[in-house]
Amino acid sequence: MRVNGKQYRTIWADEQDPRVVKIIDQRLLPHKFFVEELRTVADFATAIKEMHVRGAGLIGATAGFAMYCAVLNDPGDDSGYMARAAMTLLATRPTAKNLAWAVARQQEAISRESTLAAKQKCALAVACQIADEDAEYCRRLGQHGLRIIKKISEKKNGPVNILTHCNAGWLAFVDYGSATAPIYAARDAGIDVHVWVDETRPWLQGSRLTAWELGQEDVPHTLIPDNTGGHLMQHGMVDMVIVGTDRTTRCGDVANKIGTYLKALAAHDNGVPFYVALPSSTFDWEICDGVRDIPIEQRSDDEINFVTGQTAGGDLATVRISPTDTVAANYGFDVTPARLISGLITERGICKASEDEIMALYPEKQGS
Repeated sequence: MRVNGKQYRTIWADEQDPRVVKIIDQRLLPHKFFVEELRTVADFATAIKEMHVRGAGLIGATAGFAMYCAVLNDPGDDSGYMARAAMTLLATRPTAKNLAWAVARQQEAISRESTLAAKQKCALAVACQIADEDAEYCRRLGQHGLRIIKKISEKKNGPVNILTHCNAGWLAFVDYGSATAPIYAARDAGIDVHVWVDETRPWLQGSRLTAWELGQEDVPHTLIPDNTGGHLMQHGMVDMVIVGTDRTTRCGDVANKIGTYLKALAAHDNGVPFYVALPSSTFDWEICDGVRDIPIEQRSDDEINFVTGQTAGGDLATVRISPTDTVAANYGFDVTPARLISGLITERGICKASEDEIMALYPEKQGS
């Protein structure tokens, strides 16, 4: 997508030196646009854990490139280097399914090659495939989601008002995004859309990232505090909700950024359609009960007690917003039960959040 009119992906191998992988350091947005270079497994693990990159799709793509760089640094002996590299990556963020999926995909592909040179070539190809697929799947689900927005547009005068939570835009994937892909597709189709952007405490992915991204794409939007959504729904100011997901069970339960469950409850109470957009790499085919079985990441209480922003002088500064020594609980995600979800928007089409309909879209996963 575009940054100051120039096309970017969120991750890519350097054209001059493919041993170097480049990312956009999202911690500095929207105030600074900085491209960071990653070379070692430790670089990648830090980037994932410390949120230089974030979002299910991008975490998966980053893990794919990390495994490629691991092969480049593999001493080629029997020390178990690659297994340790995989474990290091898997320990960074527990909730997003794409991370483990990408690592396993690389491990399987690399294991089929016999020489180190062949393993390196294979790992780069697979990393690029993961990234390309992520972008293409998001583009496709955008076209499927466009149908929903178009139907709403045909029934009303004025813009289609869409509420989203956190950032499930192109910054959370390789390109297009999941929740934003239908919005961009609607914009491109000439449909008048307006987005209510939740600020999304404590990392403020909405106010820092989604608002910035939509601004770069010239999509009308309004930033709101996290607790405003229910009020807007009560007054008929939201036509639909679209969110992303970091892990979705085969039965349709959805883990997404903390606060998503509350939005789903408000939408259900007010008859507002609540959709979840995701590429298939985000499904966890092995579990059904998301509340019981999806691991929920707990992060540092510093993310709640402190906030970083730009001063009047243009510098970035971090300040405390709570009393000294305050203890805070920082759950990164919550689970929205399938019963509250109007539908899942995937690269293969739209289905109900139910095991039967999900498996009908992905019959090859039967028995997984």
